[in-house]
Amino acid sequence: MIPFMRPASLFPLFAPIESLRGVGDRLAPILQRHVGRRVRDLVLLRPSAILVRSETRIADLVEGDVVILTVRIVNHLPPRRPRQPWRIQIADETGQMDLLFFKGYGAHLTERHPLGAIRVISGKVERNGGEWRIAHPDYILPGARRTEIALKEPVYPATAGLTSRNLARLVRQALEAAPQLAEWQDTAWISRQGWPSWRIAIARLHTPDGPEAITPQAPERRRLAYDELLAHQLALGERRGIQKRVPAPAIPRSSLADRIVSALPFPLTRAQVEARESISRDLESGERMTRLLQGDVGSGKTLVALLAIADSVAAGRQAALMAPTEILARQHFETLAAPLAAHGVRSALFTGRLRGAAREAQVAALRSGEIKVAIGTHALFQDDIVFDGLALTVIDEQHRFGVSDRVRLQGKGEGVHLLAMSATPIPRTLELTLYGDLDVSRLYEKPPGRRPIVTRASPMSRLGEIESRLSGAVKRGEQAFWICPLVAESEKVDLAAAAARYAALERRLGDRVGLIHGRLPNSEKDDVMGRFVSGQIAVLVATTVVEVGVNVPAATIMIIEQAERFGLAQLHQLRGRVGRGARPSSCVLLHASPLGEAARRRLEVLRRTEDGFEIAELDLELRGGGDPLGLAQSGFPDYRLADPIAHRDLILAAADDARLILARDPHLETPRGEALRTLRALFDWRGGSIERAD
Repeated sequence: MIPFMRPASLFPLFAPIESLRGVGDRLAPILQRHVGRRVRDLVLLRPSAILVRSETRIADLVEGDVVILTVRIVNHLPPRRPRQPWRIQIADETGQMDLLFFKGYGAHLTERHPLGAIRVISGKVERNGGEWRIAHPDYILPGARRTEIALKEPVYPATAGLTSRNLARLVRQALEAAPQLAEWQDTAWISRQGWPSWRIAIARLHTPDGPEAITPQAPERRRLAYDELLAHQLALGERRGIQKRVPAPAIPRSSLADRIVSALPFPLTRAQVEARESISRDLESGERMTRLLQGDVGSGKTLVALLAIADSVAAGRQAALMAPTEILARQHFETLAAPLAAHGVRSALFTGRLRGAAREAQVAALRSGEIKVAIGTHALFQDDIVFDGLALTVIDEQHRFGVSDRVRLQGKGEGVHLLAMSATPIPRTLELTLYGDLDVSRLYEKPPGRRPIVTRASPMSRLGEIESRLSGAVKRGEQAFWICPLVAESEKVDLAAAAARYAALERRLGDRVGLIHGRLPNSEKDDVMGRFVSGQIAVLVATTVVEVGVNVPAATIMIIEQAERFGLAQLHQLRGRVGRGARPSSCVLLHASPLGEAARRRLEVLRRTEDGFEIAELDLELRGGGDPLGLAQSGFPDYRLADPIAHRDLILAAADDARLILARDPHLETPRGEALRTLRALFDWRGGSIERAD
């Protein structure tokens, strides 16, 4: 592991933020919450906009412009009634206008700005009827102080008690502490890109000369984004190297796994065979496997995991599979236990519901090695869960678990192999930022026999017709999901919409309808889902905040209300909850009318393809930014300067660069390596944990 020591050159940047002039007991806590605890955090705080002012005359004003005017104070007009503003009439040689001040500034204003005084005014111009005015101007200064008003000014994200202008003042002070640093980028690379040095780039970031200078594609922004991405990729690469160097039990490919494959009613897909080969090579290597198995919904990830589990058991070791919810854990148990039992391998389910003598017996059987495969939830973390030779951990829906969770389960054995699984297809570039410390296998095909899901879009005006068809399907023994819209960024509002839809369907279908949402206690949620899986409930109404990814082969209909409100990848994930049985399945995308162009394109993509990886790439193109694929909830890196959408090309380049650097200089001991240590320390990416220090 490359030792982490902060270079002395960075000490000024890592001084406490309260060491800056003007940061006292009141301001320090606000800055610490809003920006960070170090001077460095202000240096890396990028402007959110640029304010461009124009010097002009009253006769030439344009509504909405931010202007600078040199004027004379003509009159003070106090308010006649409460809530009216104090007005100052001002004039130049071309016309007259008003300045408005609310909340009783009167005496102060008359004293500071007497009649006849020359003032320089700056603010945003508004028109009220035929009159020009500026409400609460940014500046109203004596004419001699004109140079204090900048024509271009960066705008920073303000918060209560901290204005953009105060932030700008502190950023300028923090920049004084930013040193000249040895170049860590390849000189030929930065020359080809036309990028400035780090010190010049950071200075330009805070002194933009126009709106284009604060876009993600500005040269200084791309330079700084690449710095951050390279620092992160180096940390991921180092962590990957650490994992690879851990000795682990060599687990050969087994005849047990081959017999399980032979008993299948269908052959493995080509992608499953390729993933199986990669996993086998990892398990046989004698080094710890850290592999991600990424596949679309229904692509057969669990079967590939079963074969790795079988290899581990055949080698005389144990395996564990952990899922984020009890329902998913139970589903895995029901899928895996039977084929393993057919070959004399005992499995057991460990969840929070397992208590008393039954639990004690299972824990004892696991400790003795009688139980070879443990399947469960976070209950597997409990101290008394002890294995007799754990060799493999499988983590399902791995984005729902933190790195510490993975390490904790692996800590139940020595050199335990890791196979993580994810059903969220993401583009290759974003995969590098999320899973750069893991080897990745992709399942890009669906097993034979999987029926395509017929997807159609329908306007909300046909809601009654959809409900009638749903009623007929329920009478035929089919089951359906009805997903309610994301009404607002408020679970309370979303829940009200779901409750209303539930009530409407209950009037039509009676007690065959169930409702599930994020505010239900886990026990009630599991009960509703259990009754849906068993068929007691025919239609499950759900908000989007709940996990509905259980296997319900009888569910053949997915109805998504106001589908235009959802992201493309989210729609695809929801659609994948049906089409798991032998009967034809369908997905209905109910939408408002008329549809906007972006929403129309999203729904058209869903109708055209079921390829999750293609959809993920198109989602990036259509959305362009924000939080595609819900990555903010998936452990996505908290970048300061890099935009994973706008800088996708830089992610690929940084990943390649980091691999080459670590291959040639694994301990960063060359002159460039020393500079890269400074880069990594600047962004605080630690290779051992991929976490920031503060």
